[in-house]
Amino acid sequence: MRVTLHTDYALRMLAYIALHPAGYCTVNDVADAYNLSRHHLMKVAQRLRQSGFIETTRGRAGGIRLAVTPDKLNIGAVVRATEDDFALVECLQRGGGGCAIARACHMKDMFVEALTAYLAVLDKYTLRHVMHNRALLQRLLGIVSEPA
Repeated sequence: MRVTLHTDYALRMLAYIALHPAGYCTVNDVADAYNLSRHHLMKVAQRLRQSGFIETTRGRAGGIRLAVTPDKLNIGAVVRATEDDFALVECLQRGGGGCAIARACHMKDMFVEALTAYLAVLDKYTLRHVMHNRALLQRLLGIVSEPA
């Protein structure tokens, strides 16, 4: 299974927000830190907001922030919310696809089991796990932490 860029960007955006000391940042901040398209990240932010993972505020002092604490933000839930298609093989597509042996083949069961295991692993982790090495991640992203 390979996640889409949309999901990859969503996870990176959530990590950036969680690492930001003010807890609030802008899509431009995220785009600059990762050298990604602002346009694509706007779509990602919209999906994350609709899914309840972030809150957005418009205007001059606006920005984005986490809607829940990092220890409550489940990685598996983010992947489920941002991926549009989990059909690993044609017979898992809506409507069953067009495979001639789909009714008799057991490969579908194997791929369903594999997908279930894949998501079960992601369900064990939260955004807090991603932030394990906070200081190094902040340094790599150019995030200046608040003075102690």
